[in-house]
Amino acid sequence: MNTLTKLALGLMGQLKPLPPVGDAATLRSLPSPSLSGGMPLMSALSSRQSQRDFAPGPLPEQALSDLLWAAGGINRHELGGRTTPSAMNAQEVLIYVAMPQGIFLYEPVPHALLKMVASDVRRVTGNQDFVDAAPLDLVFVADHTRMKHVPAAQREAYAFATAGAMAQNVYLYCASEGLATVIRAWFDRDALSRAMGLDADHQLLLSQTVDPRKSEQLA
Repeated sequence: MNTLTKLALGLMGQLKPLPPVGDAATLRSLPSPSLSGGMPLMSALSSRQSQRDFAPGPLPEQALSDLLWAAGGINRHELGGRTTPSAMNAQEVLIYVAMPQGIFLYEPVPHALLKMVASDVRRVTGNQDFVDAAPLDLVFVADHTRMKHVPAAQREAYAFATAGAMAQNVYLYCASEGLATVIRAWFDRDALSRAMGLDADHQLLLSQTVDPRKSEQLA
């Protein structure tokens, strides 16, 4: 489906998910993240780029595990500390994963995916045509109920800062592993909120597409 068609469907309120494909399991356990190897940090920063040439094909399970851990996993178990910062340790930004099997919520503990909606929501995560068939689209969502100690006027800015840190971690992981990724903010928020079943306390922030095949198209 091209971009113009998606925009037209959005205007008519007809941009909707597709039926799921594949495993119907509600809880998808992930292998333990691999915490060694990869590029040196400066090399990964040098290679970081946005890429928009995606193709169907699943992300390997270990790569999915490592990617989600990099985005917002637990790196200090005694404190419950994350790989990304959040204001007052609110940990308010949730990471949703849209795949053919459905849309899942990443649970840092126990490092697993919890199926939230049994629909293929990928086409609704962005107005660009490439999101429809890419292996997975991450969706960063702020849960404002977790930010009760943050002044209301600052919550959105703090949540975007956390989502930005998560997205950059994904970029660095993808650069290190030779994966393609791009951050996106162009999507139909009403359609995506409905497709994900979000409530009024949840705010859509950003999306990010990931593909196991490296592209040559640069930002």
